[in-house]
Amino acid sequence: MISYSRIYDWNNLLTAWRKAAKGKRGTPVVAAFEHRLEDNLIDLFEQLAQKSYRPGNYVSFYIHDPKKRLISAAPFRDRIVHHALCNILERLFEKSFIADSYANRIGKGTHRALNRCQEFSRRYRYVLTCDVRQFFPSIDHIILRKILAKKIIETDILWLVDQILKSGENILKDEYNMVYFPGDDLFAADRPRGLPIGNLTSQFWANCYLNPFDHFVKRELQCPAFLRYVDDFLLFHDDKRKLWTWRRALIKRLQHYRLTLHEERANVRPVSEGIPFLGFIVFPKHRRLKRKKGISFRRKLKILSELYADGVIPLKQVSAVVQGWVNHARYGNTVGLRRAILSEFTFKRRIA
Repeated sequence: MISYSRIYDWNNLLTAWRKAAKGKRGTPVVAAFEHRLEDNLIDLFEQLAQKSYRPGNYVSFYIHDPKKRLISAAPFRDRIVHHALCNILERLFEKSFIADSYANRIGKGTHRALNRCQEFSRRYRYVLTCDVRQFFPSIDHIILRKILAKKIIETDILWLVDQILKSGENILKDEYNMVYFPGDDLFAADRPRGLPIGNLTSQFWANCYLNPFDHFVKRELQCPAFLRYVDDFLLFHDDKRKLWTWRRALIKRLQHYRLTLHEERANVRPVSEGIPFLGFIVFPKHRRLKRKKGISFRRKLKILSELYADGVIPLKQVSAVVQGWVNHARYGNTVGLRRAILSEFTFKRRIA
Protein backbone atom coordinates (compact mmCIF):
# COMPACT_ATOMS: atom_id res chain seq x y z
CA MET A 1 0.00 0.00 0.00
CA ILE A 2 1.27 3.48 -0.88
CA SER A 3 1.55 5.79 2.12
CA TYR A 4 0.07 9.29 1.93
CA SER A 5 3.27 10.68 3.49
CA ARG A 6 5.19 9.79 0.32
CA ILE A 7 3.32 12.56 -1.50
CA TYR A 8 4.55 15.32 0.80
CA ASP A 9 7.96 13.75 1.34
CA TRP A 10 10.50 16.57 0.99
CA ASN A 11 12.38 14.95 -1.90
CA ASN A 12 9.13 14.32 -3.76
CA LEU A 13 8.02 17.93 -3.29
CA LEU A 14 11.39 19.16 -4.54
CA THR A 15 11.16 16.91 -7.60
CA ALA A 16 7.59 18.09 -8.19
CA TRP A 17 8.72 21.72 -8.03
CA ARG A 18 11.46 21.09 -10.62
CA LYS A 19 8.97 19.44 -12.97
CA ALA A 20 6.37 22.19 -12.54
CA ALA A 21 8.99 24.93 -13.05
CA LYS A 22 10.68 23.34 -16.07
CA GLY A 23 10.77 25.85 -18.93
CA LYS A 24 8.90 28.46 -16.86
CA ARG A 25 11.47 29.73 -14.35
CA GLY A 26 11.63 33.10 -16.08
CA THR A 27 7.93 33.82 -15.55
CA PRO A 28 7.01 36.18 -12.67
CA VAL A 29 4.84 33.67 -10.76
CA VAL A 30 7.44 30.90 -10.86
CA ALA A 31 10.29 33.28 -10.08
CA ALA A 32 8.40 34.65 -7.07
CA PHE A 33 7.83 31.12 -5.75
CA GLU A 34 11.49 30.25 -6.27
CA HIS A 35 12.61 33.41 -4.47
CA ARG A 36 11.24 31.90 -1.24
CA LEU A 37 11.46 28.30 -2.39
CA GLU A 38 12.21 26.64 0.95
CA ASP A 39 9.52 28.58 2.83
CA ASN A 40 6.93 27.92 0.13
CA LEU A 41 7.67 24.19 0.00
CA ILE A 42 7.55 23.99 3.79
CA ASP A 43 4.10 25.63 3.66
CA LEU A 44 2.93 23.00 1.17
CA PHE A 45 4.51 20.25 3.28
CA GLU A 46 2.63 21.39 6.38
CA GLN A 47 -0.69 21.91 4.61
CA LEU A 48 -0.55 18.46 3.03
CA ALA A 49 0.61 16.77 6.24
CA GLN A 50 -2.13 18.45 8.28
CA LYS A 51 -4.71 18.03 5.48
CA SER A 52 -5.42 21.75 5.53
CA TYR A 53 -4.41 22.14 1.86
CA ARG A 54 -7.05 23.74 -0.37
CA PRO A 55 -6.53 24.35 -4.12
CA GLY A 56 -6.69 27.91 -5.44
CA ASN A 57 -8.72 29.37 -8.28
CA TYR A 58 -8.08 28.57 -11.93
CA VAL A 59 -7.32 31.08 -14.65
CA SER A 60 -9.20 30.06 -17.80
CA PHE A 61 -8.82 31.09 -21.43
CA TYR A 62 -9.81 29.79 -24.85
CA ILE A 63 -7.50 28.50 -27.55
CA HIS A 64 -8.59 27.90 -31.14
CA ASP A 65 -5.93 25.52 -32.44
CA PRO A 66 -6.96 23.01 -33.67
CA LYS A 67 -10.43 23.67 -32.25
CA LYS A 68 -11.95 25.96 -29.65
CA ARG A 69 -11.16 24.65 -26.17
CA LEU A 70 -11.26 26.12 -22.70
CA ILE A 71 -7.85 25.77 -21.04
CA SER A 72 -7.70 26.19 -17.26
CA ALA A 73 -4.42 26.89 -15.49
CA ALA A 74 -4.14 26.09 -11.79
CA PRO A 75 -2.01 28.32 -9.51
CA PHE A 76 1.67 27.35 -9.57
CA ARG A 77 1.63 25.95 -6.01
CA ASP A 78 -1.22 23.63 -7.01
CA ARG A 79 0.70 22.46 -10.07
CA ILE A 80 3.48 21.36 -7.72
CA VAL A 81 0.94 19.33 -5.73
CA HIS A 82 -0.36 17.78 -8.97
CA HIS A 83 3.16 16.65 -9.86
CA ALA A 84 3.78 15.38 -6.32
CA LEU A 85 0.60 13.28 -6.48
CA CYS A 86 1.22 11.94 -9.99
CA ASN A 87 4.86 11.10 -9.17
CA ILE A 88 3.53 8.53 -6.71
CA LEU A 89 0.32 7.35 -8.36
CA GLU A 90 1.70 6.86 -11.87
CA ARG A 91 3.82 3.96 -10.64
CA LEU A 92 0.73 2.36 -9.14
CA PHE A 93 -1.41 2.61 -12.28
CA GLU A 94 1.17 2.33 -15.06
CA LYS A 95 1.44 -1.46 -14.92
CA SER A 96 -2.32 -1.79 -15.41
CA PHE A 97 -2.40 0.27 -18.64
CA ILE A 98 -2.39 -1.58 -21.97
CA ALA A 99 0.74 -1.27 -24.10
CA ASP A 100 -1.09 0.56 -26.90
CA SER A 101 -2.32 3.51 -24.82
CA TYR A 102 0.00 6.34 -25.87
CA ALA A 103 -1.00 9.64 -24.25
CA ASN A 104 0.90 11.21 -21.35
CA ARG A 105 3.05 8.18 -20.61
CA ILE A 106 6.81 7.87 -20.41
CA GLY A 107 8.20 6.21 -23.53
CA LYS A 108 4.95 6.66 -25.49
CA GLY A 109 3.61 9.87 -27.08
CA THR A 110 2.24 11.14 -30.38
CA HIS A 111 4.94 9.91 -32.72
CA ARG A 112 5.02 6.37 -31.36
CA ALA A 113 1.24 6.27 -31.68
CA LEU A 114 1.58 7.29 -35.34
CA ASN A 115 4.19 4.58 -35.91
CA ARG A 116 1.91 1.97 -34.33
CA CYS A 117 -1.04 3.16 -36.42
CA GLN A 118 1.01 2.77 -39.58
CA GLU A 119 2.25 -0.65 -38.48
CA PHE A 120 -1.35 -1.84 -38.00
CA SER A 121 -2.37 -0.31 -41.36
CA ARG A 122 0.16 -2.57 -43.07
CA ARG A 123 -1.19 -5.69 -41.37
CA TYR A 124 -4.97 -5.17 -41.66
CA ARG A 125 -7.34 -4.11 -44.44
CA TYR A 126 -9.86 -2.01 -42.50
CA VAL A 127 -9.94 0.44 -39.60
CA LEU A 128 -12.68 1.81 -37.35
CA THR A 129 -11.86 5.41 -36.35
CA CYS A 130 -13.43 6.72 -33.12
CA ASP A 131 -13.30 9.70 -30.82
CA VAL A 132 -15.32 10.63 -27.74
CA ARG A 133 -17.66 13.61 -27.79
CA GLN A 134 -16.78 16.32 -25.22
CA PHE A 135 -14.40 13.96 -23.43
CA PHE A 136 -12.92 16.10 -20.64
CA PRO A 137 -16.20 17.95 -19.89
CA SER A 138 -18.01 14.57 -19.74
CA ILE A 139 -15.77 12.74 -17.26
CA ASP A 140 -17.98 11.80 -14.33
CA HIS A 141 -16.44 12.35 -10.89
CA ILE A 142 -18.34 9.54 -9.18
CA ILE A 143 -17.26 6.99 -11.79
CA LEU A 144 -13.69 8.29 -11.84
CA ARG A 145 -13.37 8.11 -8.07
CA LYS A 146 -14.61 4.51 -8.04
CA ILE A 147 -12.00 3.60 -10.67
CA LEU A 148 -9.23 5.32 -8.69
CA ALA A 149 -10.36 3.80 -5.38
CA LYS A 150 -9.88 0.28 -6.76
CA LYS A 151 -6.13 0.96 -6.78
CA ILE A 152 -5.76 3.63 -4.08
CA ILE A 153 -6.34 2.06 -0.67
CA GLU A 154 -5.02 4.93 1.48
CA THR A 155 -7.97 7.16 2.45
CA ASP A 156 -5.76 10.22 2.93
CA ILE A 157 -4.60 10.00 -0.69
CA LEU A 158 -8.24 9.81 -1.75
CA TRP A 159 -8.85 12.93 0.36
CA LEU A 160 -6.26 14.80 -1.76
CA VAL A 161 -7.79 13.41 -4.95
CA ASP A 162 -11.17 14.73 -3.79
CA GLN A 163 -9.73 18.19 -3.12
CA ILE A 164 -8.36 18.44 -6.65
CA LEU A 165 -11.48 16.96 -8.23
CA LYS A 166 -13.76 19.37 -6.39
CA SER A 167 -11.62 22.38 -7.34
CA GLY A 168 -12.33 21.75 -11.04
CA GLU A 169 -15.91 20.58 -10.73
CA ASN A 170 -17.62 23.46 -12.54
CA ILE A 171 -14.78 24.67 -14.76
CA LEU A 172 -16.19 23.01 -17.90
CA LYS A 173 -19.86 23.22 -16.97
CA ASP A 174 -20.71 25.53 -19.88
CA GLU A 175 -18.71 23.37 -22.30
CA TYR A 176 -20.88 20.30 -21.65
CA ASN A 177 -24.13 19.55 -23.46
CA MET A 178 -26.21 17.36 -21.17
CA VAL A 179 -26.66 13.75 -22.25
CA TYR A 180 -29.14 11.48 -20.44
CA PHE A 181 -28.31 7.79 -20.27
CA PRO A 182 -30.63 4.83 -19.64
CA GLY A 183 -31.92 4.91 -16.06
CA ASP A 184 -31.21 8.63 -15.53
CA ASP A 185 -33.62 10.94 -13.77
CA LEU A 186 -33.64 14.75 -13.81
CA PHE A 187 -31.02 14.86 -11.05
CA ALA A 188 -28.45 13.40 -13.45
CA ALA A 189 -27.84 16.94 -14.66
CA ASP A 190 -26.40 17.78 -11.24
CA ARG A 191 -23.79 15.01 -11.21
CA PRO A 192 -20.29 16.46 -10.71
CA ARG A 193 -18.31 16.15 -13.93
CA GLY A 194 -15.46 17.61 -15.92
CA LEU A 195 -11.68 17.72 -15.60
CA PRO A 196 -9.92 21.04 -16.33
CA ILE A 197 -7.97 20.81 -19.57
CA GLY A 198 -4.44 21.80 -18.65
CA ASN A 199 -4.06 19.97 -15.34
CA LEU A 200 -1.44 17.24 -15.15
CA THR A 201 -3.87 15.29 -12.98
CA SER A 202 -6.57 15.61 -15.67
CA GLN A 203 -4.30 14.03 -18.27
CA PHE A 204 -3.35 11.20 -15.92
CA TRP A 205 -6.90 10.59 -14.71
CA ALA A 206 -8.17 10.54 -18.30
CA ASN A 207 -5.99 7.47 -18.88
CA CYS A 208 -7.28 5.89 -15.68
CA TYR A 209 -10.88 6.63 -16.68
CA LEU A 210 -10.63 4.84 -20.04
CA ASN A 211 -8.33 2.06 -18.85
CA PRO A 212 -11.25 -0.36 -18.09
CA PHE A 213 -12.61 0.44 -21.55
CA ASP A 214 -9.23 -0.43 -23.10
CA HIS A 215 -9.31 -3.82 -21.40
CA PHE A 216 -12.88 -4.37 -22.60
CA VAL A 217 -11.73 -3.88 -26.20
CA LYS A 218 -8.71 -6.13 -25.80
CA ARG A 219 -10.20 -8.90 -23.63
CA GLU A 220 -13.93 -9.03 -24.32
CA LEU A 221 -14.02 -7.91 -27.94
CA GLN A 222 -10.63 -9.56 -28.45
CA CYS A 223 -9.58 -6.91 -30.93
CA PRO A 224 -6.11 -7.89 -32.17
CA ALA A 225 -5.07 -4.34 -33.10
CA PHE A 226 -6.28 -1.43 -30.99
CA LEU A 227 -4.62 1.81 -29.95
CA ARG A 228 -5.72 4.91 -28.08
CA TYR A 229 -4.39 8.44 -27.66
CA VAL A 230 -6.49 10.28 -25.03
CA ASP A 231 -10.03 9.98 -26.49
CA ASP A 232 -9.03 9.10 -30.07
CA PHE A 233 -8.85 5.38 -30.72
CA LEU A 234 -8.57 2.98 -33.64
CA LEU A 235 -9.59 -0.66 -34.13
CA PHE A 236 -8.19 -2.70 -37.04
CA HIS A 237 -9.37 -5.94 -38.64
CA ASP A 238 -9.57 -7.70 -42.00
CA ASP A 239 -13.35 -8.18 -41.67
CA LYS A 240 -15.24 -4.90 -41.94
CA ARG A 241 -18.46 -6.54 -40.70
CA LYS A 242 -16.64 -7.41 -37.49
CA LEU A 243 -15.66 -3.76 -37.08
CA TRP A 244 -19.27 -2.60 -37.55
CA THR A 245 -20.35 -5.12 -34.90
CA TRP A 246 -17.66 -3.80 -32.55
CA ARG A 247 -18.82 -0.23 -33.20
CA ARG A 248 -22.23 -1.06 -31.70
CA ALA A 249 -20.54 -2.72 -28.72
CA LEU A 250 -18.30 0.32 -28.16
CA ILE A 251 -21.25 2.71 -28.12
CA LYS A 252 -23.03 0.53 -25.56
CA ARG A 253 -19.96 0.07 -23.34
CA LEU A 254 -19.10 3.79 -23.29
CA GLN A 255 -22.50 4.44 -21.73
CA HIS A 256 -21.12 2.74 -18.58
CA TYR A 257 -18.73 5.70 -18.31
CA ARG A 258 -21.36 8.27 -19.33
CA LEU A 259 -19.51 8.91 -22.58
CA THR A 260 -20.68 9.08 -26.19
CA LEU A 261 -18.92 8.68 -29.52
CA HIS A 262 -18.96 11.16 -32.36
CA GLU A 263 -21.05 8.61 -34.24
CA GLU A 264 -20.97 10.51 -37.52
CA ARG A 265 -17.16 10.15 -37.49
CA ALA A 266 -17.04 6.56 -36.20
CA ASN A 267 -16.79 4.83 -39.56
CA VAL A 268 -15.15 1.75 -41.02
CA ARG A 269 -12.84 2.48 -43.93
CA PRO A 270 -10.13 0.69 -45.94
CA VAL A 271 -6.69 1.60 -44.60
CA SER A 272 -5.68 2.34 -48.21
CA GLU A 273 -7.89 5.47 -48.09
CA GLY A 274 -5.78 6.93 -45.28
CA ILE A 275 -6.46 7.14 -41.56
CA PRO A 276 -7.02 10.59 -39.99
CA PHE A 277 -5.08 10.44 -36.72
CA LEU A 278 -3.28 12.99 -34.53
CA GLY A 279 -3.04 15.69 -37.19
CA PHE A 280 -1.90 13.38 -40.00
CA ILE A 281 -3.46 11.19 -42.67
CA VAL A 282 -1.73 7.84 -42.22
CA PHE A 283 -1.36 5.48 -45.18
CA PRO A 284 0.34 2.08 -45.10
CA LYS A 285 3.47 3.45 -46.81
CA HIS A 286 3.42 7.20 -46.18
CA ARG A 287 1.84 9.99 -44.11
CA ARG A 288 0.47 13.38 -45.02
CA LEU A 289 -0.02 16.31 -42.71
CA LYS A 290 -3.68 17.32 -42.55
CA ARG A 291 -4.32 20.24 -44.89
CA LYS A 292 -5.77 22.42 -42.13
CA LYS A 293 -2.58 21.95 -40.10
CA GLY A 294 -0.51 23.48 -42.89
CA ILE A 295 -2.99 26.33 -43.32
CA SER A 296 -3.01 26.99 -39.57
CA PHE A 297 0.79 27.12 -39.35
CA ARG A 298 1.04 29.40 -42.41
CA ARG A 299 -1.41 31.77 -40.72
CA LYS A 300 0.57 31.65 -37.46
CA LEU A 301 3.83 32.30 -39.29
CA LYS A 302 2.34 35.37 -41.00
CA ILE A 303 1.34 36.81 -37.61
CA LEU A 304 4.80 36.07 -36.19
CA SER A 305 6.52 37.79 -39.12
CA GLU A 306 4.45 40.94 -38.48
CA LEU A 307 5.17 40.89 -34.75
CA TYR A 308 8.89 40.41 -35.37
CA ALA A 309 8.95 43.18 -37.97
CA ASP A 310 7.39 45.55 -35.42
CA GLY A 311 9.90 44.56 -32.74
CA VAL A 312 7.25 42.99 -30.50
CA ILE A 313 8.91 39.58 -30.25
CA PRO A 314 12.54 38.40 -30.58
CA LEU A 315 13.82 36.07 -33.29
CA LYS A 316 14.41 33.44 -30.59
CA GLN A 317 10.65 33.17 -30.03
CA VAL A 318 9.99 32.81 -33.76
CA SER A 319 12.66 30.11 -34.04
CA ALA A 320 11.14 28.13 -31.16
CA VAL A 321 7.72 28.08 -32.84
CA VAL A 322 9.15 27.13 -36.24
CA GLN A 323 11.35 24.40 -34.78
CA GLY A 324 8.44 22.95 -32.81
CA TRP A 325 6.29 22.73 -35.94
CA VAL A 326 9.09 21.30 -38.06
CA ASN A 327 9.82 18.63 -35.44
CA HIS A 328 6.18 17.56 -35.58
CA ALA A 329 5.66 17.85 -39.34
CA ARG A 330 8.79 15.81 -40.13
CA TYR A 331 6.97 12.69 -38.89
CA GLY A 332 5.07 12.82 -42.16
CA ASN A 333 6.20 13.00 -45.78
CA THR A 334 6.31 16.78 -45.66
CA VAL A 335 9.68 17.91 -47.05
CA GLY A 336 8.05 19.80 -49.92
CA LEU A 337 5.36 21.30 -47.70
CA ARG A 338 7.88 22.50 -45.12
CA ARG A 339 10.09 24.04 -47.80
CA ALA A 340 7.11 25.76 -49.48
CA ILE A 341 5.71 27.30 -46.28
CA LEU A 342 9.02 28.42 -44.79
CA SER A 343 10.15 29.99 -48.08
CA GLU A 344 7.10 32.28 -48.12
CA PHE A 345 8.30 34.42 -45.21
CA THR A 346 11.33 36.54 -44.43
CA PHE A 347 11.91 37.97 -40.98
CA LYS A 348 13.22 41.53 -41.02
CA ARG A 349 12.78 44.45 -38.67
CA ARG A 350 10.93 47.46 -40.05
CA ILE A 351 13.06 50.57 -40.28
CA ALA A 352 11.46 53.41 -38.34
